[in-house]
Amino acid sequence: MDTGLLLIDIQNDYFPGGKAELVGSTKAGENARRVLEWAREKGIPIFHVRHTSLRPGATFFLPGTAGAEIHACVRPVLDEGIIEKHFPNSFRETALLDCLRQKQIRRLAVAGMMTHMCVEATVRAAVDLGFECVVLHDACATKDLTFDGLTIAANAVHAAYLAGLAAGYAKVASVGEYISELE
Repeated sequence: MDTGLLLIDIQNDYFPGGKAELVGSTKAGENARRVLEWAREKGIPIFHVRHTSLRPGATFFLPGTAGAEIHACVRPVLDEGIIEKHFPNSFRETALLDCLRQKQIRRLAVAGMMTHMCVEATVRAAVDLGFECVVLHDACATKDLTFDGLTIAANAVHAAYLAGLAAGYAKVASVGEYISELE
């Protein structure tokens, strides 16, 4: 099988009560769990990515904290490793590329947080490295952003970044659409 599931930064600090709660994180987590359970049933290789903040002044994903742990909705099982990263791009200074090549993965289904940051950076890098990607839009979440005195609502941020990826980098589908297509 040349398809893998990549779960990016679905960590406690992004959920209610965390230090950097995202809009829609609970629903996105539920959808990520749905595709994860399906992938496990089908024997699809699963790759968990966890961000640990090492930069000075970081306020979340701090090393050794509960907030930095992968959320219970997608907690890895024994044979599913965790790739640790310190930058938005999950390939930068990590073993992800080697892990994907070792398993002969050519296509990735991607779910994770934040849509506008780590998901976007990783998908663009993956495509540049030769992978085909499907972004599972309802298994991703983000937050409101501000620019030039304006607040851009999370749903608009999410849609804009997904539209950008869909314009040339990845297919964008719901978890249900993705599962149906592969069944």
